[in-house]
Amino acid sequence: MNTIKKKQPKSVYICQQCGYRSRKWLGRCSQCGEWESLVEEVVTTGQQGTHSFTEPVPLHLAPDGDEERISTGIEELDRVLGGGVVPGSVVLIGGEPGIGKSTLLLHLLAAIANGGRKVLYVSGEESPRQIKMRARRLGAIHPDEYLATENRVEQIIAMTCTMKPSLLAVDSIQTLICEELASSPGSVTQVRESAYKLLGMAKKENIPVVLVGHVTKEGAIAGPKVLEHMVDTVLYFEGDRSHAFRILRTVKNRFGSTNEIGVFEMKEEGLVQVSNPSEIFLAERPLNEPGSVVLPSVEGTRPILVEVQALVSPTNLGTARRTAIGADQQRLSLLCAVLEKKAGLDMYGNDIFLNIAGGMRIDEPALDLGVICALVSSLMEKPIPSTTVVCGEIGLAGEIRAIGHVDVRVREAERLGFSKFVLPQSNKERLTWKPKIELVGVSNLQELIGVLFK
Repeated sequence: MNTIKKKQPKSVYICQQCGYRSRKWLGRCSQCGEWESLVEEVVTTGQQGTHSFTEPVPLHLAPDGDEERISTGIEELDRVLGGGVVPGSVVLIGGEPGIGKSTLLLHLLAAIANGGRKVLYVSGEESPRQIKMRARRLGAIHPDEYLATENRVEQIIAMTCTMKPSLLAVDSIQTLICEELASSPGSVTQVRESAYKLLGMAKKENIPVVLVGHVTKEGAIAGPKVLEHMVDTVLYFEGDRSHAFRILRTVKNRFGSTNEIGVFEMKEEGLVQVSNPSEIFLAERPLNEPGSVVLPSVEGTRPILVEVQALVSPTNLGTARRTAIGADQQRLSLLCAVLEKKAGLDMYGNDIFLNIAGGMRIDEPALDLGVICALVSSLMEKPIPSTTVVCGEIGLAGEIRAIGHVDVRVREAERLGFSKFVLPQSNKERLTWKPKIELVGVSNLQELIGVLFK
């Protein structure tokens, strides 16, 4: 009598940082270089058979995608989402533990429920008692908000398909498990498969899903990088927990711009949106103090005036220190080299500390002029007038290059009462209207120092 041998489940070693697979254990991942990140997981192979497929249709006969977005009722959140939540989309919100992701989620659900829509909140981390205590403190309780504590993906999908809410929120993706997989919650296999099943449910039932994801010590969302490619929108919640301000930044958005940010302030009653961040960030600015200058930055379509602070002091060490908070440290070193070479200033014999006040992070080239002015001001002990703003890009030859969005920067500086705007000469020549604020164009580093530090 012939017997059919049953296939034994295969085991592979999967990197918990990048998802790399190996047949044998490795001390270091061959793909991302992380040490001791490969974990053994059992992979089950499904039955072979016929596969069904969806019949292709002509593109002009496909369903229209111009459905009305669901407004969250929170203007700052609608801004980063591109106008609201798109039905059937999957949004991933990442951030460090304790930054306020769950708080933002409760505000989001309460705002949508206040609009007469039914929402479902599924938590795999907290009990209903804990969630209700926090929701009561935030004033985020509504009769159309439903709560469930569940971490099995199959049960969550069945619950959602039966209830048909206007939005499903899951906190967090790292706590979910698929019952058909033998690996533990939070592993690469579980996170990827859970997200895949929820994505399929969202597209089929046209129900938007909001997922919360924790981040690793490197600042990336925990789990495989493919998770960010699977979802429609990725938002990062940034900010120092010692500061009151939080920045919600768009990293990926299939339905809108990726340059927008939302600004919130953490208060006793929870997260409060900041509609005018420029005034908030400049409220505690010291006036006529060396090493301080105001920079009109642009995030997406929004101009935000921030304070750039620099401290330059003689070093007591063999190698001078370079520290940047809220800016790129490599860019700071480059600008110090330009000042040393093109302006003849002694930067290498000094410790240099740079800070963007308020917990903001600025990555655009227009920051260069603000950093240069703050460094020279601190080194010479000469304050820049508190009514002056500066912005522009510095080249390696000491030239000052043009930047974008000058119109909105000038209008924001005018609105807040500044009297002088130092900008690249080419930008000044291209301006097609005459503002009330005084515009001072500069072409190189020597002109800039001559204008501000006579």
